[in-house]
Amino acid sequence: MHLDIVGAGPPLVVLHGWAMHGGIFAPLVERLRDHRTLYLVDLPGHGYSRHSPLPLALAPCAQAIAAQVPAGAPWCGWSLGGLIALYAALQTPTAVPALALLCATPRFVDGPDWPQGMPQHVFDTFAQGLAQDWQATVDRFLALEAFGSDHMREEMRLLRDAVLARGAPDPRVLDEGLRLLAQTDLRQSLPSLAVPSLWLAGRRDRLVNPQAMQAAAAQAPGARYLAIEHAGHAPFLTHADAVAEALLDFLAGARA
Repeated sequence: MHLDIVGAGPPLVVLHGWAMHGGIFAPLVERLRDHRTLYLVDLPGHGYSRHSPLPLALAPCAQAIAAQVPAGAPWCGWSLGGLIALYAALQTPTAVPALALLCATPRFVDGPDWPQGMPQHVFDTFAQGLAQDWQATVDRFLALEAFGSDHMREEMRLLRDAVLARGAPDPRVLDEGLRLLAQTDLRQSLPSLAVPSLWLAGRRDRLVNPQAMQAAAAQAPGARYLAIEHAGHAPFLTHADAVAEALLDFLAGARA
């Protein structure tokens, strides 16, 4: 997998969401690069890793990333990337001493005991549309990412500009990503999470309900939940100062 290494200071591994790449974090990088050495991953099938043969699955991705980044570096994952980061912290807490989740939960879709997730019927429309027109489906997903933000138009423009900036994502891997979001449920493992964690939500997020993040954080020992007012699903684009401040404060407290 491709990694961009930027900045100076202690390491921080950063994972992007579905259909994106590490370049999406540019506003956040500018605010963190003087404090942290950032390892910005392009997940398989995305960005400069779009020709990677690695499947977009929890264990293979977590293992491959761990092999390419410094041992003992905290991980930060946004949306789908948060699932991979959470899995890595659960499996190898000695390698991932602190975990930050940006608009990410242990289960993406709803269920009888998880009403905070995305409604299954809404999610199914993305899966169905992907086979017919992947570009239109990605665009609809981006619209939901931006919806609710105080800076919706600006956020939508940034997301649309970014999605193809490193080449088109592999439609096969986009399908793998949707299946990963549909099938993953790490809630039962939360009480055994052995590292401090920050659950950073966008108050107006329409993809990942802030209440879902708050409920998940309540199950994890040493977890801290924080919501950024007026932010949508990508707060690092429109509220980069607030996200950077929250991350740096958390990492300092975690001594990671």
